[in-house]
Amino acid sequence: MVVGELVRDVEVLVIGGGPGGYTAAIRAAQLGKKVTLIEKEEIGGVCLNQGCIPSKALITAGKKFNFLQQADEMGIEVKQSTINFTKMQNWKNNIVKRLTNGVNGLLSGNKVEVLKGEAFFINNNEVRVENGYESDRIRFQDCIIATGSRPVEIPGIPFGNKVLSSKEALNLKEVPKELIILGGGYIGIELGQAYALLGAKVTILEEKETILNGFDKRAVNLVKQNLHRKSVDLLTSIKINEVTNGPEKVHLSYLENNEVKELSGDYLLVTAGRRPNTDELSLDILQMIVDDRGYIAVDHQCMTSVKNIYAIGDIISGPALAHKAAYEGKVVAEVIAGKPSAVDYQTIPLVVFSDPEIASVGLTENDAIKEGHSIKVGRFSYGANGRALTLNETEGSITLVVEKSTELVLGAQIVGEEASELISEITLAIEMGATIYDLIDTIHAHPTLSEIVLEASEAAIEQAIHVL
Repeated sequence: MVVGELVRDVEVLVIGGGPGGYTAAIRAAQLGKKVTLIEKEEIGGVCLNQGCIPSKALITAGKKFNFLQQADEMGIEVKQSTINFTKMQNWKNNIVKRLTNGVNGLLSGNKVEVLKGEAFFINNNEVRVENGYESDRIRFQDCIIATGSRPVEIPGIPFGNKVLSSKEALNLKEVPKELIILGGGYIGIELGQAYALLGAKVTILEEKETILNGFDKRAVNLVKQNLHRKSVDLLTSIKINEVTNGPEKVHLSYLENNEVKELSGDYLLVTAGRRPNTDELSLDILQMIVDDRGYIAVDHQCMTSVKNIYAIGDIISGPALAHKAAYEGKVVAEVIAGKPSAVDYQTIPLVVFSDPEIASVGLTENDAIKEGHSIKVGRFSYGANGRALTLNETEGSITLVVEKSTELVLGAQIVGEEASELISEITLAIEMGATIYDLIDTIHAHPTLSEIVLEASEAAIEQAIHVL
């Protein structure tokens, strides 16, 4: 039966239930709005179900397994350690299930109506929601588009069989003996290192001259060193010629230094970026401004060219980050509720859960100089930190960038253990407009990794205690 009648009116309609969408829905409901959220797959989106959470689970498992192989240095003698990958995948999936159940509970508790289906715009105030053979028509006052993104499929290398996207790579039934990864961005590096730690022979092919383009070179070099130690083959400046997706193996030929070479493996993981999910929303009906890549144009309040429709997350410009999408979702909900809110992207931390982790926020040294800042820089090594030594995690460093005239903290780059956690202190400092002396005068607990922030701050004014 097909139902085409208008079945309900809502104040705020959210299309997409990922980190941006469900956050926007909950915040709008908290602000007194009647909210309906439409999701065609699973609440939590790619991040929770197929990206951020499951990938970090496998990365953690890989690191713990690797620790057991090297624990003898600490006097921990492990006679034998093996991997039950089925059990590991079940553990990972249970984490995802627990979190998705939690988000569903939060939506229900905040009285957000959740509809299963796919939305298509009819006009500036209506969508049709299709779910199988059923179709509902919903009229809204305000709408938030949060449909996220999907992996880019390279022409001539379609997903399927032995060619994987990140989604399939996270749900393998076994640790592959040989895994080829096309793309040296954060997804390729994270999954490559995870499977290398679990025992796979990994080869990473990158068309650019280096991996993790845009991150601090010192940090990237340290990640490269660890890739080499884990016997990961890293090939850069590579051009793919042909891929044969066989029944048992995947075969590819590539060009390196004008020489054709061949490679084969159990799987080929393609991580060539992501594209916004905007092509099936019927946005052309709205005459909405969308660029040729599918990204929706928005203003400082994430409002599109259609005044009652907003867009957040991976479908607008900027890095495809779950925390960026969630931030934008809260801003838009407040704007719809009549509050004077707007986005400010000065303090979006970037994190790669590589080995070791990389985290960055604010301006790098080069960026600060390019923008005309006169700067001073403070550096400190993990190797001189007591807690890092007791964790046996001495590789890494922090670089702190400070405005010379005002002493304001401009940015930081951290590579090392728990960099993803340590970057939050610098993020807060930039957000507050803190000076280097605010960090110096903050008493840091001892012994902790966070002391590297204190030491780098003191180094910036040439008063570090634990480094000459």
